[in-house]
Amino acid sequence: DQRSEQAGTLTLLLRPMKTLHQMSVWLICLLLIAGTALADEHEHVYEPKEEVVLWMNTVGPYHNRQETYRYFTLPFCKGPVRSISHHHESIGEALQGVELDFSGLDIKFYEDRPRTEYCSVQLDEDSFKVLDYAIRNHYWYQMYVDDLPAWALVGDFGEGRGDHDEGGDVFIWTHKKFDFGVNSNQFVDVNVTTGNRVKLQPGITLHFTYQVNWKTSSISFENRFDKYLDPTFFQHRIHWFSIFNSFMMVIFLVGLVAMILMRTLRKDYARYGREDDTLDDIERDIGEEYGWKQVHGDVFRPPPNLMWFSTVIGVGYQLAVSAIAVILIAIAGELYTSRGSLLTTIIFVYAATSPVCGFFGGGLYLRQGGKEWIKQTALSAALFPAFVCGIAFAINFIAIYYHASRAIPFTTMLVVVAIWVFVIVPLTLVGAVLGRNLTGTADNPCRVNPLPRPIPEKKWFMEPAVIVLLGGILPFGSIFIEMYFIFTSFWAYKIYYVFGFMLLVFLILVVVVVCVVIVCTYFLLNAEDYRWQWTSFLAGASISVYIYLYSIYYFVFKTKMYGAFQTSFYFGYMLILSAGVGVLCGTLGYIGANVFVRQIYRNVKID
Repeated sequence: DQRSEQAGTLTLLLRPMKTLHQMSVWLICLLLIAGTALADEHEHVYEPKEEVVLWMNTVGPYHNRQETYRYFTLPFCKGPVRSISHHHESIGEALQGVELDFSGLDIKFYEDRPRTEYCSVQLDEDSFKVLDYAIRNHYWYQMYVDDLPAWALVGDFGEGRGDHDEGGDVFIWTHKKFDFGVNSNQFVDVNVTTGNRVKLQPGITLHFTYQVNWKTSSISFENRFDKYLDPTFFQHRIHWFSIFNSFMMVIFLVGLVAMILMRTLRKDYARYGREDDTLDDIERDIGEEYGWKQVHGDVFRPPPNLMWFSTVIGVGYQLAVSAIAVILIAIAGELYTSRGSLLTTIIFVYAATSPVCGFFGGGLYLRQGGKEWIKQTALSAALFPAFVCGIAFAINFIAIYYHASRAIPFTTMLVVVAIWVFVIVPLTLVGAVLGRNLTGTADNPCRVNPLPRPIPEKKWFMEPAVIVLLGGILPFGSIFIEMYFIFTSFWAYKIYYVFGFMLLVFLILVVVVVCVVIVCTYFLLNAEDYRWQWTSFLAGASISVYIYLYSIYYFVFKTKMYGAFQTSFYFGYMLILSAGVGVLCGTLGYIGANVFVRQIYRNVKID
């Protein structure tokens, strides 16, 4: 009867889900089309004297990478060429605050242009104050030509460039010299040099000029982004040493787990198998067996807050699959060459892997005896997206107050909501139905006693809270050097491209987390404490605490960030990263502990 009821439920659910699936497919196709409907410039092939578009992106303080504003919020002016509008080509580009405005400069492919004035600005008192503030806070701006970025400072102050005398005169650079490198009929190099240092004063007129020089370059089109990479930083010997150090940690932990499995457990099995007349004096005084076998009737008892537990485990499975998929795509696709492509890939991979969350979370929930599976499925579909969007939208209000380009457009919010409603929710439901029907049968090697066994007192260092806090130290130690490189690429001006390193570190992290949690679980069970499910998850997830503490250290000692917007942006998104890594590692820890517990209780003789 239960199987027929599940089959009937499955049939009823698949009818509306078929329509939702079709809508999801159409939505993904439309979004992909929107991401590939590129302008002519993105064909990257030009004819002589063809128009070249110079996009002005954003401007902001050098030390606050994410505090950016539209270029023309400063009192700059456009060139004489007609305006060209730019639309966000991907959801990642919109979320990252890319705001391209046409410069209006008249640039023709492979046609040199001498120094030419393209506009002028009369500085009133307000414009002077805006530029004075921007220059004293080291504002610089970003430009794009044929998807190649270039940067330049607005100006400097004091006696010369880089002078930090707050009371010195302020100067603005009014001339831009463009040196374009061409291989055949394609852009391969862009360099911008600023000049004509003009003292900033109220009432003066600023005359902006530009110059264009073309040259033939031997750089191939495929390697044109190599100049933006920093191999001396990412492939430093410290990076290699950290990998070697983590690898040695893996060998140590694997050896430790092997010793537990091969020696300690063998002794446990032998002790449990002996007859009473062979017990030694100490065990006779105790009068009964002790150790992890004593909790065989409770070790598979459903954990408290089962719905939340199964949900976070399902989310962890999804994050693990998404992380591996994104890393492999980044290795194969060189996503750093396209604006917002990495963030777009992360969003769509997470949405596409939603069935993984429903499958493993829903199956676990049913195996543990859960009844409200629809509520659990809805929680699985909403938990992590709601957490991320809640923090992102809170930061978005601050960005709107600052009029920053990082303020998420309303249309982009609608796209994100549409992805959740028409892609994540139905795919999570499909996964939950499949998980319930394929993996919903409990197969515990031991029966669960009707009444829970009292947990005896134990040493303070064997308490679950202590085990949880200690469980994240070694996993964090295996990745903290890599975290430094990731933080530097995201919060400073480095392009992270060594995804092979990231994949290797991720695999090392998996092994370290599993080994550490298995050891923690063994000690907990040997103390006759059967609360291993949440403990194993939280022991792995505690790495998030150390990542967040390290992010505070990095903010204070490794950056020069300032201001409410940049600070809230930093700690908000560090919270998202820490929580995501924590849930992922917690799930890995639970998976390893679950396999370990089932194995040891399957091999012991239970009366």
